[in-house]
Amino acid sequence: MSDSSKYFLETARLGFRPWTPNDLPIAMALWGDLEVTRYIGGPFSQEVVEEKLRKEIAWMNDENVQYWPIFQLSDQAHVGCCGLRPYKPEERIYEMGFHLRPAFWGKGLAMEAGRAIVNFAFQSRGAESLFAGRHPANTASQKVLEKLGFRFTHEEFYPPTGTNQCCYLLRRS
Repeated sequence: MSDSSKYFLETARLGFRPWTPNDLPIAMALWGDLEVTRYIGGPFSQEVVEEKLRKEIAWMNDENVQYWPIFQLSDQAHVGCCGLRPYKPEERIYEMGFHLRPAFWGKGLAMEAGRAIVNFAFQSRGAESLFAGRHPANTASQKVLEKLGFRFTHEEFYPPTGTNQCCYLLRRS
């Protein structure tokens, strides 16, 4: 059963809550995984994951957004993360992203989490638009972004992978 007080946002199958410093083991399981991070420059060492976790917590403290950890409501299994980061704050544009652990791929959870975050961004954070980037080989992310209504806008160099990433925008309707 879901412990609703634990999550600030829920979907039919997922609960979202902020990262805490005690989340290093699940952060390592996520960002230390080659399959999860192959398109974002990983896998990452414990030192790098610790820094990523610190940044996520800082974004929450400073901007009230982060790539929140998500959990399956049925068994509290850690699914991955999905959320927002500052992108162009002066224009009220956030970056949306998601990283799911391989055991949860192909179940529609990225779409479910993404839809919840899109709605949250526009309704609760007053976003004007959402930006998303993806590695050109990551066709699974492309499908999710397009189903969510994101439209390809341009390619942009992404230093962690040394490639041009495909960039998308979703405007408030």
